[in-house]
Amino acid sequence: MPAAKDGSIYGYTWQLCNVSAGADYIPCLDNEKAIKKLRSTKHYEHRERHCPEEGPTCLVPTPQGYKRSVDWPTSRDKIWYHNVPHTMLAEVKGHQNWVKVTGEFLTFPGGGTQFIHGALHYIDFLEQAEPGIGWGKRTRAVLDVGCGVASLGGYLFEKDVLTMSFAPKDEHEAQVQFALERGIPAISAVMGSQRLPFPSRVFDVVHCARCRVPWHVEGGVLLLELNRVLRPGGYFVWSATPVYQKLEEDVEIWEEMSKLTQAMCWKLVVIKKDKLNSVGAAIYRKPDSNECYDQRKQNEPPMCKPDDDPNAAWYVPLQACMHPVPVDENERGSKWPDEWPRRLQTPPFWLNKSQAGVYGKQAPDDFATDYEHWKKVVKQLYLNGLGITWSHVRNVMDMRAVYGGFAAALRDMKVWVMNVVNINSPDTLPIIYERGLIGIYHDWCESFSTYPRSYDLLHADHLFSKLQKRCKLAPVMAEIDRITRPGGKLIVRDDSGTVGEVENMLKSLHWEVHLTFSKNQEGILSAQKSDWRPDTYAPADS
Repeated sequence: MPAAKDGSIYGYTWQLCNVSAGADYIPCLDNEKAIKKLRSTKHYEHRERHCPEEGPTCLVPTPQGYKRSVDWPTSRDKIWYHNVPHTMLAEVKGHQNWVKVTGEFLTFPGGGTQFIHGALHYIDFLEQAEPGIGWGKRTRAVLDVGCGVASLGGYLFEKDVLTMSFAPKDEHEAQVQFALERGIPAISAVMGSQRLPFPSRVFDVVHCARCRVPWHVEGGVLLLELNRVLRPGGYFVWSATPVYQKLEEDVEIWEEMSKLTQAMCWKLVVIKKDKLNSVGAAIYRKPDSNECYDQRKQNEPPMCKPDDDPNAAWYVPLQACMHPVPVDENERGSKWPDEWPRRLQTPPFWLNKSQAGVYGKQAPDDFATDYEHWKKVVKQLYLNGLGITWSHVRNVMDMRAVYGGFAAALRDMKVWVMNVVNINSPDTLPIIYERGLIGIYHDWCESFSTYPRSYDLLHADHLFSKLQKRCKLAPVMAEIDRITRPGGKLIVRDDSGTVGEVENMLKSLHWEVHLTFSKNQEGILSAQKSDWRPDTYAPADS
């Protein structure tokens, strides 16, 4: 019996989302009903997550003229115009070398407001100004705030550095969408009223080029949030106009920033002018001991209360305070990780044998076994046995990363992996960062803060059977369909019953299921998203 046109033979009928965001719909960021009810937008609350009570089960339409994404590394320089048909940035920022419309492509000259003559020159300039940065050795994980089209992150790959870029979904339309379409890691997020979805003390360098964030206002609360996620001994690179311009407003901001950073015990290591780009950078270093905190005459900004968990970061309000630097030699943050790439395979020094790991062994052994397991699975099955053309894969997401073993096993591929640690799982995200990988906290009962068609491959290891205890699977499958590019892949490992259920849903979504295999109640599935979209719209959300 042939499948019904709407896929209802499998028990599911899908319709297109009837929303004003159209092909760019992000359910938790485009919740107009919730945004209208906000009492204030002073702290960019309207750019933060406001998820619908139930995840949507509608499908996002594909833009007219959409084509399969350009493969990396060509995609760093050009993408199909119709895949992200937004021209405002090209019009507003064209003279600053962000993005240009060139025939049927959008092209990225490799510059930005701060590096008109290319990002690589700027990256080298920063390391010459402060050799301690050590791109690709000492520095491996970078946070780029207000990233524009993420050219910094795109070019830091050449230095073996992974960059988590973020910017709000705002009037600079689609900057994060451009980044992802180019094959560069990015999320939609804002420095607003809540902590960023990262643990404390995980980024080696935090960077902000001309990001117009008012760091100095309200007790420095936003800069203190960067302090939370920056490693002790890590650098904050600020190349904004107050560093090198003498307009009255810039001078005032510089004075305020100087007071604030001194009070935070950040050491101004160097201010350097880049003559070629006519910009300057101030590079600060976070202390790696508590000596300066203890000697301050005023407790301002204050130290956080002892019971404030610096790693709590899922819908946690911002605090205008600082956490002390860990000094116990067995505590994370008391020492810098091994140089990259050694840190990838070495269990972090603070994983000790008295702790049980996620799978029950002593923590360091658990870590090592997990790494060996994923190396074997990737080599023996994923690279050849699933019918995946890896040259078309660039943006990868591990939807339930534990130690980041899957991402580590892909290390020699030209891919990057967003490691997602679920908020109701053991908190292993600090371990992932300690390895020199990147990731984020998330709850899959809600939508992810990314644009549609963001990822080439999603990997879900024993995720759905755990999720089913908390929420329905249909909205999760609609979300997977939303964030996967047409032609993109999904690999599922789970118990056989769950894999069967997922297979039915995928078939109703017109995904091509390439492989399902079951043994001893364990199943694996590999599927590919097709170009199919329903031809009816869901009723508009009243």
